[in-house]
Amino acid sequence: MIRIILADDHPIVREGLHTLLETQPDFQVIAECANGEEVLQTTARLQPDMLLLDLEMPVKDGVETMRQLSQLAQRPRVIVFTAFDDDERIIHALQAGADGYLLKEAPRNEIFKSIRVTMSGGSMLQPIVASKLLRHVGKQRMTPVRPLDAIPQVEDLTERELEVLRLLAQGMPNKEIAAQLIISERTAKFHVSSIMSKLGATNRTEAVALAAQRGLINLGE
Repeated sequence: MIRIILADDHPIVREGLHTLLETQPDFQVIAECANGEEVLQTTARLQPDMLLLDLEMPVKDGVETMRQLSQLAQRPRVIVFTAFDDDERIIHALQAGADGYLLKEAPRNEIFKSIRVTMSGGSMLQPIVASKLLRHVGKQRMTPVRPLDAIPQVEDLTERELEVLRLLAQGMPNKEIAAQLIISERTAKFHVSSIMSKLGATNRTEAVALAAQRGLINLGE
């Protein structure tokens, strides 16, 4: 059972999402919050597994709430659930510790899948969010003094790392990658770390974005 807290300052959004999630036998909505301060207090008290968090809330917004959540001894997984899809909000949310980013227009099955994948250690981004992240990363790394041949090429990744990368792009956590490739979880973790290092990425999400930028994977698949 995945114990979930919903955080949104619009009651009708919370009620609709609550009703939707309760249709799944492995989801349990244990609380609803209307602002960031309430999220922090309720999370510390109930220790949920998952938090679906809006970005625009009174008292404390979603980004500040996530930053303070990182100080808890037991931090829940966090999926940002918002109507905003501009690059700046996406980047700030991921930097603050979001494990996933969903737009409120997402189909119900995509919401269900994101919760389950994120809870198992993966990271889910909708295609439109991933493409915006990719564009941002591309802009950040486009500098006039950096020659093209200074960027690591495809050959830098081994065949096994490319296999791991494709599974990583599907949002799989290390445990599932290991099972898929019939290797140990420790080996899968090693490959993921190596991929991030070779691509110059600071986290799994950025690694996927950079890999797509270089043509190693297709985020639209």
